[in-house]
Amino acid sequence: MMTTPFIEMKDVAFAYGERCVLNNINFKIAQGNFAAIMGGSGSGKTTLMRLITGQIHPQRGQVLVEGKDLAALSAAELYEHRRRMGVLFQHGALFTDLSVFDNVAFPMRELTGLPEAVVRDLVLLKLNAVGLHGVETLMPSELSGGMARRVALARTIALDPEIVLYDEPFTGLDPISLGVIAHLISRTNKALRSTSVMVTHDIEQSLAIVNQVIFLAHGEVMFSGSPEQMRELDSPWVQQFVGGLPNGPVAFRYPAQTSLQQALLGSQ
Repeated sequence: MMTTPFIEMKDVAFAYGERCVLNNINFKIAQGNFAAIMGGSGSGKTTLMRLITGQIHPQRGQVLVEGKDLAALSAAELYEHRRRMGVLFQHGALFTDLSVFDNVAFPMRELTGLPEAVVRDLVLLKLNAVGLHGVETLMPSELSGGMARRVALARTIALDPEIVLYDEPFTGLDPISLGVIAHLISRTNKALRSTSVMVTHDIEQSLAIVNQVIFLAHGEVMFSGSPEQMRELDSPWVQQFVGGLPNGPVAFRYPAQTSLQQALLGSQ
């Protein structure tokens, strides 16, 4: 029996002005899967995330969540779609003027009518889940980078979201903090049984915790499959990215319309 993919892109194309970012994008993510979107800078990873949240709509094709076309949703339906989401931003994006407690409590207070006593208990439980029981009175400025990212994770999972999006969750972390965050993300994903999508450049940690990889290059899907299949793939795009090689399909130099010599002579 065929099951509807939880997230699906069908022939999606998107451009910013005349600059084409995505072209003919097709992939499926099953319910409960943890997918990593990988690719070089400018390959369209963040644009895919914005399409999944419904912030933007494709100029061609469809973005489907549980079979529903996001572009066809009303404002109220799109709001409900986003309520089911948790997003961990690249640098945490904590509210600097709010305490740790109030940061984690924010989505509970904004999106539910829970009594404050229940909110308090839930905040403490979420902080305990990321190993930070006892820091609720601290301000973001009093936290280390790793602690701030864990508080942001606690806020992300505050309402047990069905969909969790991670935007470069390992950026700027030391090796120990990175390992801790990777472990917490993996454990959280399994506990919530959520469908998760992570934009990342970190190969080693990401391939250890996801069960699907979507690799982008030049705005197209070059590969979609398991981490094991990706490691065995004979693709110069993937090999250059995984190996961090300076030479390959992704050129070091910007494809300028004129040579440096022409530019210098033209300025004289």
